[in-house]
Amino acid sequence: GLLCLLALPVALGVLLRDLKAGALVALAASAAVVGPGWTGLADQRGTVLSALACIWSSLALFAAHLWAVRRAASVLWASYLAMYDRLQQARNERLELKQAQQDLVHANAELARLSERLQQMCQIAEEARLAKEQFVANVSHELRTPLNMIIGFSEMISQAPETYRVALPPSLLADVDAIRRNARHLASLVDDVLDMSQVEAGRMSLNKEWVSLEEVIDEAVAAVRPLVESKGLTIEVNLAAGLPEVFCDRTRIRQVLLNLISNAARFTSQGGITIAAAAEDGRVALSVSDTGPGIAPSDCERIFEPFQQVDGTIRHGFGGTGLGLSISRRFVEMHDGRMWVESTLGKGSTFRFTLPVREAAPPVSGPLRWLSLYHQEHGRTHRSKAPVEQPRPRLIVVEEGYRLQRLLSRYLEGCDIVVMPSLQKALDDLRQTPAQALIVNAPSAPQETASPDGPLASLPFGTPAIACWMPGEEEAARRLGVVRYLVKPVTREALVNALDSLPHPVRTVLVVDDEPDMVQLLGRMLASLERGYHVLRASSGAWALDLLRERRPDVVLLDLMMEGTDGWTILERKRADPELSQIPVIAVTAVDPGHGSLVGHALTFVRSGGLTFPDLLAAIRFWSALTPAQEE
Repeated sequence: GLLCLLALPVALGVLLRDLKAGALVALAASAAVVGPGWTGLADQRGTVLSALACIWSSLALFAAHLWAVRRAASVLWASYLAMYDRLQQARNERLELKQAQQDLVHANAELARLSERLQQMCQIAEEARLAKEQFVANVSHELRTPLNMIIGFSEMISQAPETYRVALPPSLLADVDAIRRNARHLASLVDDVLDMSQVEAGRMSLNKEWVSLEEVIDEAVAAVRPLVESKGLTIEVNLAAGLPEVFCDRTRIRQVLLNLISNAARFTSQGGITIAAAAEDGRVALSVSDTGPGIAPSDCERIFEPFQQVDGTIRHGFGGTGLGLSISRRFVEMHDGRMWVESTLGKGSTFRFTLPVREAAPPVSGPLRWLSLYHQEHGRTHRSKAPVEQPRPRLIVVEEGYRLQRLLSRYLEGCDIVVMPSLQKALDDLRQTPAQALIVNAPSAPQETASPDGPLASLPFGTPAIACWMPGEEEAARRLGVVRYLVKPVTREALVNALDSLPHPVRTVLVVDDEPDMVQLLGRMLASLERGYHVLRASSGAWALDLLRERRPDVVLLDLMMEGTDGWTILERKRADPELSQIPVIAVTAVDPGHGSLVGHALTFVRSGGLTFPDLLAAIRFWSALTPAQEE
């Protein structure tokens, strides 16, 4: 009990104050136990030592407990503070979440409004696209109609002057022939403008092949040389040695060079023109330099925009529409190339463009594929005097009419297009004379030729066959229910062939067109045939319907695009009237069926001998690039 009383003050000092206070209490208790007479306590030293041990062991024990308690308390306090911070953070995040929810509600409302606006803009864009297509069609019609007048009357005067019963002087006939040639050229320009609209719509395709740029440059220079020499200018061609062949569209690249060289010739009055080409970093760089007036830096990019020139007054002095550079850049970019201009005022301009060169070498064709690398060849001892001719590619087209043949002849320059009326005759011709490909253009061609036992089973080995359906004037005539479909400008021969195709004799002809000049031209053509035709004329659809009911002509030459009652309405009402439905109609219109989406949905590729796996991969890559990916 005494020992507990001695340890109690130490415990109270440690608990109430700190370890230092407990130590002071332990010292005081020790001093009280020992006192001043330690030497006189010999018989009680055991008790005193026990008391001191109790005091200091109590101090140590309570100190250890105090350290553990304080450590536990500090951990608990730290945990409390951490939990408190997390609680505050959770409260702040909750406030932020509420704010984010409000922001999301606001953004959702804005998104809904933007979505509605986007739908409106998409509708406006679609209407604008349709308006543009209609504009191109109307412009085509308005351009073709006056051109038809010029070409038709000039051909009448040149080819059948006796129609006018007046002896025309040779000089006048020569002038009229010049008018006819230039009108034909203008008609081809109209077709080029329509093709440019196809480029903008992404429908223009390139017919790429391995091409020698030296040959293309020589052809372009030869075409422009008369213009250059007439102005007293010089023209120089600098080609680097070892210029590689380029996989490109020969016609389009030559058109680019023609545009650049002709522009340089028109804008240069002194000095000359330099054409250069060199290979660099897997590309071929071409340039056309002149010593003309030059271009300001601010105009170097603007001149590549459609219908733009450096100065509006330049057009009056040098001509041009401002489309050449824009079209040229489009063609170069379609080849994954680049075009730009470097110019200094007063020192001339240099137009440059680059074309990529494919790594793969062009396939060896012709007699060279039969030469052996291990056979020693002996050269000629004298130069051959035989004329050197390069064989032209040959394509056989099976179709009724000449729609696909005209398109291929226009875009595949330097290629022989042979038209066959039937597939059997085409196969017989292939056995006699080889061709690069057989093209079958018929409504049921893709389905009939897909069978391995079909008509193409006897195709010569290695000759590919392409079966497609690209309808033309014949299909347009069938859809409209007319006997023939003639596209302006209409020639005298085409009109004669259309009339001769009718099953019965023709005496009375009704000409329907809202253009008086067109009515006069067709009437003049009919009179020049000297067949005794009686020509009825109508300048409106309502008038034409009245004449149909009253006079019952043998045939109708009908324009489709007219104000008021148009040609389509006339055909519909004629079909609805049993007494008029049997009168044949020949459509004479500027609406070209070739500028619509007329290509069929199916395309079949066949080659005798089969297709290899690389051929399959090449076909998959081609169609993957041709067909846009569908969004989910």
